[in-house]
Amino acid sequence: MNKQNLGTVDKDTMMRLIEEHVNDEANGIPRIDRPKIVVEIYNDVMGYGPIEELLEDQRISEIMINGPDKIYIESRGKLQLTGLKFRDEQHLMSVIDRIVSNVGRHVDEATPMADARLPDGSRVNVIIPPLSLIGPVVTIRKFGKNPITAQQLIKFGSLNHNMLAFLEACVRGKLNIVVSGGTGSGKTTLLNVLSSFIPSDERIITIEDAAELQLKQDHVITLEARPANIEGKGAITIRSLVKNALRMRPDRIIVGEVRAEETLDMLQAMNTGHDGSLTTIHANSPRDSIARIETMVMMSGMDLPMKAIRNQIASAIDIIIQQSRLRDGTRKVTSISEIVGMEGDIVSMQDIFVYETDGKLDADGKFIGRFRATGARPHCIEKIKSNGVNVNSDWFTD
Repeated sequence: MNKQNLGTVDKDTMMRLIEEHVNDEANGIPRIDRPKIVVEIYNDVMGYGPIEELLEDQRISEIMINGPDKIYIESRGKLQLTGLKFRDEQHLMSVIDRIVSNVGRHVDEATPMADARLPDGSRVNVIIPPLSLIGPVVTIRKFGKNPITAQQLIKFGSLNHNMLAFLEACVRGKLNIVVSGGTGSGKTTLLNVLSSFIPSDERIITIEDAAELQLKQDHVITLEARPANIEGKGAITIRSLVKNALRMRPDRIIVGEVRAEETLDMLQAMNTGHDGSLTTIHANSPRDSIARIETMVMMSGMDLPMKAIRNQIASAIDIIIQQSRLRDGTRKVTSISEIVGMEGDIVSMQDIFVYETDGKLDADGKFIGRFRATGARPHCIEKIKSNGVNVNSDWFTD
């Protein structure tokens, strides 16, 4: 069978062909080793080599390949070194080529970095020598087949019932919300949960670098940015998609993450009648997220005074949710803050909910802490109520 025909062969047929070859007594393969060898050959020919079993394991959230000899996983918030290996660097490169070629990309010394996506939606980043000094490095963020629900977030201890009820009211009440957090903190998971609260009769436009959101509503338009091709042409940026989305009669605009000049367009959308917009930002605190937004607005090329930028932020954004990954591997909403306006030249905020811990660990190695309502009454309650959504004052009493 030639290589071109492999894609037309179903799994059962391929497994049968491999078993026939492996079970041929002329090959001298011990019977006890044959089942394992059949699976290994199938994974090499039709899958992704030694990481195929990791991709199928739903308990694993990330796979990190540091050269051919070290494959790490993240499971339940903890990093672990597996005993799996590629045969050599050439074996690893063949799997990389299979991954990136499926999305029309190519990696070599001239283009040693690439982003890709597996057929199940998992995100892949590849970087190879000469940029990586330890050999080819692959990072895979797996795409859950069943998105985490709001009730699961409570079960996992990511937030409590009152916080969730308030956030649901904020989304239904069409507040503009930013989810702030570091890499791997769970921003996209939380954004997906927040998006699930949007009423099903609204037209939702999502804009992402790589499509990860899994909205269940009927009227969802999914837009995805496109990098430049190998000649450096054809790029479609997040910013151009945000501008185009404004001409598509959206009820809601959801941007997976703002990273650059598109931030100005997002703020302007929030300020011009597109209430209920949602996005995430890479930042370590609510105050840090505002500083990041200021910087990214300046990247747009508009010569705006800093006070004008801050006024835009204060009038556009209602709520900043800080999502954090703690040292014990758990992911928590560590604060829900409201932007209440300007005090002089500074954007003024108040915390509505916070997570507190003294750093002590329980018997399972998890931080002992609690979520606490600060007692501050959100200014945004009237806006939420004006959109026909009830707010329970008991949510804000500890």
